[in-house]
Amino acid sequence: MVTHLIEAVRCMFEGKTEEQLAGIQVTVAGRLMTRRDMGKSQFADCKDSSGRMQLYIQKNVIGDEQFEVFKSLLDLGDIIGVTASLFITKTKEPSLKVISYKVLSKAIHPLPDKWHGLADTEIRYRQRYLDLIVNDGVRDTFRKRSLIVSKTRRYLEERGFMEVETPMMQSIAGGAAARPFQTHHNALGIDLFLRIAPELYLKRLLVGGFDKIFEINRNFRNEGISRKHNPEFTMLEAYWAYADFELMADLVEELITHLAQDVIGSLVLETKDENGVVIKKIDLTRPWPRVRYNDAIKNVAGNDWFTISHDERKERCSGWGIELSEHMVEFEITNQVFEKKVEAVTLNPVFYTHLPKELVPLARQNKENPDLVDVFELVINGQEICPGYSELNDSIVQRERLEHQAGEEKQDLDEDFLNALAQGMPPAGGIGIGIDRLVMMLTGSESIRDVILFPLLKPKG
Repeated sequence: MVTHLIEAVRCMFEGKTEEQLAGIQVTVAGRLMTRRDMGKSQFADCKDSSGRMQLYIQKNVIGDEQFEVFKSLLDLGDIIGVTASLFITKTKEPSLKVISYKVLSKAIHPLPDKWHGLADTEIRYRQRYLDLIVNDGVRDTFRKRSLIVSKTRRYLEERGFMEVETPMMQSIAGGAAARPFQTHHNALGIDLFLRIAPELYLKRLLVGGFDKIFEINRNFRNEGISRKHNPEFTMLEAYWAYADFELMADLVEELITHLAQDVIGSLVLETKDENGVVIKKIDLTRPWPRVRYNDAIKNVAGNDWFTISHDERKERCSGWGIELSEHMVEFEITNQVFEKKVEAVTLNPVFYTHLPKELVPLARQNKENPDLVDVFELVINGQEICPGYSELNDSIVQRERLEHQAGEEKQDLDEDFLNALAQGMPPAGGIGIGIDRLVMMLTGSESIRDVILFPLLKPKG
């Protein structure tokens, strides 16, 4: 029966003399990580989910047979249970003096070399269990991910938001412009899609009378894989009736700085190379600037960008090395400039606001300029972390926008969603935070695969 985790045992050493420690016995369990033969005694390291501790095994304490088994038959990677007393070595190392032990599970395959660890990224992602065993930094990243998700949930609940669940299989894939995964339901005889976003169902709940709702959900998009993209990813979406995009920006800014302080312990996030040298610093100190999208474009593309011809814009993009497809229209070209010359080089947090309405068909038009919508895109460390909207709640305008987005492809419109809007949806603010990207930013991880326990990989062979 395990009585303590190793980290709890370490805490028991604090403030105690060697005489006091000698009278304390504990039972721990963990994986045998290292071993050093000293003749009639052995030193070994045992590691559990909370940390590792040195074991001291003496032949005259556990007996000849058990000592010989430990010395000759146990392998690194074996899982053992140990009953031991606490003591401190001559080198002042908190240790456990083994009284008895038991083999709980045998490791048939050897662990990776203890000096070189598990450096092959392909093996790390395919055999994450090995990665977690030997790379403490990886375990720490996923502990932090768990804390970030749980503290996000608590933060929203403390502010009156209710967590809900919406369908992951949908008859119409809506809420974003993305290619869905398709499946078939045999009993009903219908094709279904794995959701690309929960947005349209969450808005139905606003119509139904819930004022503050959120969902931490899994989304699926049948698209490319990259440093920033995995086909299956985690998203937080939250909606707040009678709020707008400005209030949602405040909420996001408060949430992320709260997470940074609470989980990371600082508003200055450091990314280090393999040698521990700091190569990047992100400063999350508030307030975060809010810059209009068109102003950001003018800053990098020239004040005349929105008055020059289509061909002149394409020529400038060519000079900047921005690749364009032949059929891109004006707002798409401009957005390529934004992604390559604004977003990609934004390190510290910036809210880019008031985007063209064509980019965000589910957002409310700006009263002063109907060509723009009341939205923001929060960019940190060269990638979008969170978009936020003043949500469009006019069913007639929403239908026009969705029909325009569908274009000649004649995609099915979600008529039930449009019918729900026609029942009357309160004005609202909404946000979507990519949890994977948020964890990347907060932990200094350079690839989305480093923050997803089991990222999608092409099968071997």
